[in-house]
Amino acid sequence: MPMGTPALAAALKERLGDEIDLSGDPLNVMTLQVPLESWLETARVLRDDASMAFEQLTDLCGVDYLGFGIDEWETEDATREGFSRGVGALGPGRFRWRELPESQAAEQRFAVVIHLISFRHNWRLRVRTFASDEGFPVVPSLVEVWNSADWYEREAFDMFGIVFEGHPDLRRILTDYGFTGHPFRKDFPLIGNVTVRFDEEKRRVVYEPVEIEPRVLVPRVIREDSRYKADDIDQAAEDAADLDAAGAE
Repeated sequence: MPMGTPALAAALKERLGDEIDLSGDPLNVMTLQVPLESWLETARVLRDDASMAFEQLTDLCGVDYLGFGIDEWETEDATREGFSRGVGALGPGRFRWRELPESQAAEQRFAVVIHLISFRHNWRLRVRTFASDEGFPVVPSLVEVWNSADWYEREAFDMFGIVFEGHPDLRRILTDYGFTGHPFRKDFPLIGNVTVRFDEEKRRVVYEPVEIEPRVLVPRVIREDSRYKADDIDQAAEDAADLDAAGAE
């Protein structure tokens, strides 16, 4: 199935005009960026206009651009300070989250992304919008346009704290009712806020402060040496076999 074509790009520009920002390769999945105030109206056009006819929403998710573009890993050279130093200690979700610098690549922090399919035209499309208020992100719900958005929006609300205005039943879907915070936000601690366990004496689940020190033990380092080259590995195996044969003689 071709995911994007020049014909789709032309149809989007002709129907939606200057209100959109279209990016990506027309031969792959294109990204259509829509202003928040046009989010719901554009969704209806994408579904109902015969020149596009995106009948199905296959996915909806939230995105947190906090720290976007910041490379916190030592990717080229291994460090001499141990595995726990393989990543910057002050990265997102570790220490001093409020002091983490804002992303320089995006003016707004929270976005909602959807993926659509047009079976009539054999097209796929990615659509994105940004919430205007970082402290209280609100985006119009798409449930009335594509009812498959229902649980996806609940998940984005639960994980990112994005409020979908007009959603018929906006409740947490993955975390507990009394859960604090939103786990997919970049400033959410990797170790969580509390420890949950079952207390045998009280015969119920109890919440306690986290005692684990947040750290990363496995650095991701790009290594380009003989251990990862297929020819050298095969040669090493042959050499080992020759040594075993010589020892047997």
